Amino acid sequence: MRPSLEGDVRLENEAATARLGAALAHALNAGEAICLTGPLGAGKSTLARALIRARTTPDEDVPSPTFTLVQFYEGDGLALAHFDLYRLTSPDEAYEIGLDEALEDGAAIIEWPQRLEGRLPPHRLDIEIELDGAARRARLTPHGAWEGRAVEF
Repeated sequence: MRPSLEGDVRLENEAATARLGAALAHALNAGEAICLTGPLGAGKSTLARALIRARTTPDEDVPSPTFTLVQFYEGDGLALAHFDLYRLTSPDEAYEIGLDEALEDGAAIIEWPQRLEGRLPPHRLDIEIELDGAARRARLTPHGAWEGRAVEF
C-alpha cells in the first residue's frame, strides 16, 4: 500500500504500529520531525522504536527517553534524536536539551510535542494515536516538507 501521509490509518496490532514506524523511517529527512501524540500506552514508543531500528540496526537498544528526555542515534546517513517531552514544564526546555541542534544535524522523533505549546518544527509529520478497541488509529497530518509525501506501508 502506498498511502498519502494524510488521514487515518488503522493499526490492528503492535506489529502494524512497528511497520508504520519502519515505513516512515525511510521517508524521514534531515531537518524534519515526527511528532507523536496520544495517551499513555497508545503505541508512541513502539512506533518510535521501530523507526529508529529501521534507520540503525534491527537489534538497536532503544530505551524510552522518559527520564533522560532525549536519546541520540546514528542512523544510515541520518542522525536521529528521540525526545520525550512529557516531564517538561516549559517549551524552552526542549530547546535547552538540543531540539534545534537535532534538527540542524539530523531528524527528531518527538513524543508529547504538545509541551512545545505551538513552537513545533515547521517540517513535521504529526501522528495522533488513539485507542480503537483492541486496535489503534493513527491520524497523520503533514506540515511543510511532509505535505504531499507518500510512503510504502
